[in-house]
Amino acid sequence: MTLAAQSSQQRFKLLRQALLLATPPAVTDVGCPETTTERTLTRRGVLWLGQTCNLRCSFCYFADMVATASHPEHSFMSLEKAKAICRTLVDFYGNTALDLQGGEPTIYPGILELVAFCRDIGLAPTLITNGLLLDDQELCLRYRDAGVNDFLVSVQGLGEVHDRLVGVTGAHRRQMTALRNLRELAIPFRFNCVMSGPALSQLPDIALLARETGARVVNFITFNPFADQGRNGRRTSDNVPSYSEVKPLLQSALEILETAGIEVNVRYFPFCMVEERYRHHVYNFQQLSYDHCEWDFASWGWTGLKPQRTRDGQPSPPVALNASPGLTRAKEIFKKLAEARLLKPLLYSGYRIVSRVLASSCANPAELYRRVAKIHADIHCEYRYGEACQTCNLMTICDGFHGDYAEIFGMDEAEPVHSAGRVDDPTYYISRQAKVL
Repeated sequence: MTLAAQSSQQRFKLLRQALLLATPPAVTDVGCPETTTERTLTRRGVLWLGQTCNLRCSFCYFADMVATASHPEHSFMSLEKAKAICRTLVDFYGNTALDLQGGEPTIYPGILELVAFCRDIGLAPTLITNGLLLDDQELCLRYRDAGVNDFLVSVQGLGEVHDRLVGVTGAHRRQMTALRNLRELAIPFRFNCVMSGPALSQLPDIALLARETGARVVNFITFNPFADQGRNGRRTSDNVPSYSEVKPLLQSALEILETAGIEVNVRYFPFCMVEERYRHHVYNFQQLSYDHCEWDFASWGWTGLKPQRTRDGQPSPPVALNASPGLTRAKEIFKKLAEARLLKPLLYSGYRIVSRVLASSCANPAELYRRVAKIHADIHCEYRYGEACQTCNLMTICDGFHGDYAEIFGMDEAEPVHSAGRVDDPTYYISRQAKVL
């Protein structure tokens, strides 16, 4: 038997085992979700309850915080503080949905009461979870009774690959049991999957798993160094695949999900790295605000501040997006660097962007959100445009290549798009996608 045949046989075996664990012989029909092609700004918020977790994922955004009990963001906040933040998300920011996450929100002591509270005040609650505790069907039933809207389950691979990536033996098996429970109880769920090197060959199989278990949405997330990911040599060419390596396997997964009528999104991936017919699935920072399952930049900017992410202290006063203290502080820093003649071109560009955001009104919120998206990409994440990008017709709606990625692989993979004229509308591709309401 050839090596390729052995590999294919092993993949089939892993998928078959996963499906036996995850798919009950008779299931309750969860129905087909409604979809829309209308693109409006998201009204979903996010709340970090504390970076306490029962896994140790190698690519976790908050790996250092999770591992360090003394870190101010490690411990869970009180239920009263969490409720106060949720109330602000409704009353000040007008949010109508909320992602609850930790660390791991299912181990938060007051999670069921918090879910019920969110539902009562008009915040449809989602839990972003690894699913380990959901292997208990009675607990799943309690979530359903409390009013959970859905679960966003982090499926990072199949079998031993998943277990190795999350640092716990048996995690995959428990997660598959959790999917079975959710399906039997007609509780909607979606998948998140980080496209790390070890899981890359399994992307099509994760798509098949989503199809067979009834996942409503699948999000493939580029392995980018947000928060703690870039520290301590955590990202190398051994675990970060190149865009060219990702492309064929990702497109195979996209084809499977498209054919099955399942919404699929690709986060933080250059448009040119997928074929034209798949670009309506790509969401970079400028597109995120038009995905109702992504976070509203206004409230995200507030809940991302330290007082809203720590156990101790009270929440800080809410601020409007164009009056964010973080933006004001950024402008002050850029100004001082300019006066000291230490400003690099990238920082100068950021200073101009921040200045324009602070000077703008909310008369055109879409434009304001777009400017904030550029701050996230250009300043916080240091995305870059390569030489080939300069002639690409999609440059103004694409983030380009993450700076950290460019350091590892360079930017020679960029393939400028010259069709259809210059594109300036960030919804140009995603407006063709049918998204779950």
